[in-house]
Amino acid sequence: MNIDNDAQTVECVPANGSASERVREMRLTVETTDVIRRFNNVFLRHDPSALPELISPDCVIESIKPAPHGAQLIGRDACVANWTEIATAPGTHFDLEEVFVAGDRAIIRWRFCWGEGEANSSRGVNLMRVRDGLIVEAMGYAKGA
Repeated sequence: MNIDNDAQTVECVPANGSASERVREMRLTVETTDVIRRFNNVFLRHDPSALPELISPDCVIESIKPAPHGAQLIGRDACVANWTEIATAPGTHFDLEEVFVAGDRAIIRWRFCWGEGEANSSRGVNLMRVRDGLIVEAMGYAKGA
């Protein structure tokens, strides 16, 4: 399943458990996939208008900066402000490399570009968690120079 870009999206549903547990996990995976697709589109389209409806009031971000441990942002307003700044930064763009979804978890592999060529980019990953259709946790990691 493609999320409006060239990245490969993989959905994983466990084969073990009762039929009702597998159905619940499949529904959760579908819901998480939709939330993450909409989240990624914020950055691909440089349009943060969807962020408030995607972020839980108790969302927590562990950002990639400052090194080495990053900063922790807590609450919808702080998270929306952080992601809005990233999504609307002039002269930048994200390339999605892969999105993996399993239940309430997602892994987003990306490349952030601020100019031409690999020297003007950085690769990273976000580990995401969704609850009740809203992002509740995001931990960002990036390759350093």
